Amino acid sequence: MESYTGFAGVYDELMDATPYGEWCQRIVDYIEKYGVSKPVRTNLETGRPANDDPGSEAGNDGQTLNEALESEKNLVMDLGCGTGTLTELMARRGYDMIGIDLSCEMLLLALEKKEASGLDIMYFCQDMRELDMYSTIGTIYSVCDSINYLTKDEDVIQCFQQVNLFLFPKGLFLFDFNTVYKYEQIGDSVIAESREDCSFIWDNYYDPQTHTNEYDLTIYQQEEGDRYRRFDETHVQRGYTLEEMKGFLKEAGLEFIEAIDADTGGEVTEISERIFVAAREKGKESSWRIIL
Repeated sequence: MESYTGFAGVYDELMDATPYGEWCQRIVDYIEKYGVSKPVRTNLETGRPANDDPGSEAGNDGQTLNEALESEKNLVMDLGCGTGTLTELMARRGYDMIGIDLSCEMLLLALEKKEASGLDIMYFCQDMRELDMYSTIGTIYSVCDSINYLTKDEDVIQCFQQVNLFLFPKGLFLFDFNTVYKYEQIGDSVIAESREDCSFIWDNYYDPQTHTNEYDLTIYQQEEGDRYRRFDETHVQRGYTLEEMKGFLKEAGLEFIEAIDADTGGEVTEISERIFVAAREKGKESSWRIIL
């Protein structure tokens, strides 16, 4: 059963407590601290002009090699962008944004937001394990436990390899993931919630042997009057440890930088439920010097 089909229509309403603003600021802080990307447009939140140095002499007809490289370096990708809420926030901070998601239904909602805001964002429907871009990307980030939907070691490694392939030299990869500990705490349980226009029932099942977490989601969305439409979806995720993620990064050729507890912003502990990781591309710089 596909995920994020019927759920897409009520996703934003049910995720209204998600700290997108905090996540946006954290990503910006890490880009400024470790990354190569810079804002390329006016920061709509502050009104300040973005970086206007194209990396080459002005007045040339067409795009020079340096300008092309600069534009790639400043691209930022939201991998697993969903309905585009965080993508829009990053675009408002002046970044040249690309959104990637496997769910066409989620992307349609992202496109509606783009049309309403007028922001210049490109969206592509792709599997993160088969990422295929037209250029390198300066920064790639993936949040809201999108990585947990990759339930096999080889799937995570393949995703990370594609990220490394398309990252600009020394480009930054930022992602979060839910830990084994978090899914252990959820365990086998039932969660139900009723909103004004929709309600859901979440039946959760956790396998401690495989660290796989499966939940059957039943959604009732109000249409007209007292009539509701029912959607049923099954979501499967897997919990990981930080050591496992470090191993996957190394296997994919990426360099681990640091990790923090995504909820507290402090050090990772044995009871951290979500971990935020910073890594970077390594290996392209020497080959690019030869080309240039």
